[in-house]
Formats: sequence, C-alpha cells, structure tokens
Amino acid sequence: MSESIWQILADIKAHYRAAALCTIIESHGSTPRHVGSKMIVTPDGKFTGSVGGGEIENRVLQEALASLTDGKTRRLTYSMVDPQRGDPGICGGTVEIYIEPILPDPTLMVIGGGHVGKAVAHLAKWLEFRVVVCDDRPEFTTAEMNPDADLLLNVPMGELPDHIEINAFTSIVLTTRGANVDIAGLPDLLRQCEPGYIGIIGSRKRWLTTRQGLLDAGVPEAVINRIHSPIGLELQAETPEEIAVSILAEILMLRRGASGKSMKD
Repeated sequence: MSESIWQILADIKAHYRAAALCTIIESHGSTPRHVGSKMIVTPDGKFTGSVGGGEIENRVLQEALASLTDGKTRRLTYSMVDPQRGDPGICGGTVEIYIEPILPDPTLMVIGGGHVGKAVAHLAKWLEFRVVVCDDRPEFTTAEMNPDADLLLNVPMGELPDHIEINAFTSIVLTTRGANVDIAGLPDLLRQCEPGYIGIIGSRKRWLTTRQGLLDAGVPEAVINRIHSPIGLELQAETPEEIAVSILAEILMLRRGASGKSMKD
C-alpha cells in the first residue's frame, strides 16, 4: 500500500491536483493501525489507504478536507478508550495523526491572445504561476508569440476542460477580442468547471452585454456573479503591462484574502 500511496501522490502532483496526506506518527497501546500508516484524501472526499477505519477515519477525513480549504497542517491526537466521553473507539490505545495538505502550484490561464494576454502571461510567470495560454486561432498559440507559457492550447474555449483540469487553484483571465467570443464560449466552459477566479477584460458596457448574453444562454446568475469584470484593481492602467499589474494584483489580493488598500492606510 505504501508504494501505491507514493504513486498516487506523484500523479496528483504531475496533474496539478490537491490532496491531503494523513500519516500516523505516534501509536501507543492497542490501536487499529500503527505508526507509518497513511491515507490520501482528495477534495471530493475520496480516499486511499487507511489510518484506522470507523469513526477515527471519519474524523480524520473531515480534518483533511478542512486542511485543503485553509492550507494548514494538523496534528491530531485521539484516545480510544471511552466513546461515551467522545473517543472515536474502544481499542484502549492512543494515536497521533499528522495531516499535510499538498496543494498544486497555482495556474494562470489566459484565454485570448494579443498584447494584454502576453503581458499577463509574462507577469504571471515572473510571479511563479503555471501559465497556460489558450486561443482558437493557431497563430496566437505559438511559442514565439507566448514565450512565457508552460502550455499552449489551440482549442475553442468551451472545450478547454477536455484538455486541462480546471479547479479551485486555477485563475482564468479572458483577454478575448470581443463580447461575442465570451458569450459563445463561456456557457460551455462554466458548466464544466469552477475555477478559483475568473475575470473578463473590457469596459462596463462590454460586461453588461456579456452578462446579458450569458443569462440568455441559461448560465445561472449565481455563476455569473462570480465573474470579475471589468477586471483588475483601479490603477488607471493604460499600457498592456500596467493592465497586467492591475489584473494580477486583484488575483493575488483575492487569493490572500487581502483588502487592496494602500499600506499607508
């Protein structure tokens, strides 16, 4: 089982997924499992391996899912003597379990080539994001056009989930050529995935047009309300590079739970 655990972890890392590794680090007396026993928990609640089964495993599972939300490790101690006192078992021993969330490097996906998209990709790479650039036009998904991209995808927007996993660790930035492109591609994309962040470049007028188009296409309003548009923080940005700073600043602010206020205040 130990070997398969490491194989699963390697696959999770290779595909930019998340998981929590739960390991028994101390065990005294009679316990279902002993030191070194491991369990991997994924965000959907599925798990591989075991740290004891029954109620103790259920409690560890819940703590593991919580660790994937807040990104914090946990060190849990359980006494298994008296269930009436709240213990998760009656074996008579004690067990200590360490939970380590394994989170992927954040992915920044730029949909739509051009000057702004290229600047966003460049800054995101400098900030150590995994950078994915997508466009339905082949001339905008070349290595020459996008030297900072880790992955180039020349596919329609709505087909992206077929080619790459999009999850809570993915930020999507749309720098497309018009609202008509967004209205055509976003409904299929949003039905198949839930990114951690999604923003659309453009004016308030363009966003109102896009919003109405998405509503007409049957996209739920709750889903639409998660979209950031106009995108970025208010910096009076003008050049592609300045706009990229505005966009990445908003993404970092939301990831860190920050306010965006001036440090002076």
